[in-house]
Amino acid sequence: MATCSVCGNDYDKAFTVQMWDGTSRTYDSVECAAHVLAPRCGHCECQILGHGVEVHGQVYCCRHCADAMVGSSPITDRA
Repeated sequence: MATCSVCGNDYDKAFTVQMWDGTSRTYDSVECAAHVLAPRCGHCECQILGHGVEVHGQVYCCRHCADAMVGSSPITDRA
């Protein structure tokens, strides 16, 4: 069994995520993984579990939050 890096639960169905820098962490659920890995909106600070939008290097959960921070601009989803 493996121990979750977030909650410490020892679970037989845990999984490991290897990051681009070579580090890895073990999680017992997608919820624990999202807690650590999901970016947060630059305006409302919610965890972004979908695509989100990126403006000037900052990630937002939606166009509304991006507009609130950078003003009205032609914001598009990443291609």
